[in-house]
Amino acid sequence: MHFRLKAFGLHLLASASALTLVLAVLYLGWYRWPGWYLTGVLHVAAILVTVDVVLGPTLTLIVANPRKARREFARDVGIIVTVQLAALLYGTTTLWLGRPLYYTFSVDRLELVQASDLKPADILTGRRENPSLASHWYSRPQWIWAPLPENPDVAQRIVKGTLSGDPDVIQMPRYFRPWDQGLPQLRAKLESLEAMKSFSRREKQTLRQRMTQLGLAPDQPDTMVLWGGTRRLLAVFDPATLRLRAILRPD
Repeated sequence: MHFRLKAFGLHLLASASALTLVLAVLYLGWYRWPGWYLTGVLHVAAILVTVDVVLGPTLTLIVANPRKARREFARDVGIIVTVQLAALLYGTTTLWLGRPLYYTFSVDRLELVQASDLKPADILTGRRENPSLASHWYSRPQWIWAPLPENPDVAQRIVKGTLSGDPDVIQMPRYFRPWDQGLPQLRAKLESLEAMKSFSRREKQTLRQRMTQLGLAPDQPDTMVLWGGTRRLLAVFDPATLRLRAILRPD
């Protein structure tokens, strides 16, 4: 039993250390709040924990036998580790491709843009035409303004294309502008919590309680919905400076 527990402990320590390193780098670099919530990344992390920290060491505990030939034991552990590494590589790739790159304000909404939302051609065009706001492999999430182009024909083409499934302007980095430049337009689109139609009555009640606890006024027109796929959060701004004061969950 001592041999089994020792093998299990060493495998658990190695697996937990590797997974912690991967998740810590991704979290600190890209998935900090509200990224982890809007992307729904926790289910991927749960699968990684199950395979790499629970299943792998448990299988080692099962196959570890002091009477087994060392070569046979090494082969068994090697197979387990190979499966673990494959799962870790798949999960890490999934998280990397889904990492948040931009939090955008466009027209009348805030929306998350993930790496998988951008086409390679649009990324390259953005690096060439708008290098200051372009994304690179090392880029951390940026808050930006994504207005429609000033050319009405181009703007209309983008809007019509979006209705048929083509990329929206928030997926075209060449049109991105610094966040501060969009604040006057953002101010005009802010609403009070009660006026919002994106949240249910129960969600509004939860958000109202959380705003009150933070000393924020629920009846002020200083909020906007932040979308990420099917998930949504409430962004609360300072009425005077338009500084982002809080991002609140409705659940």
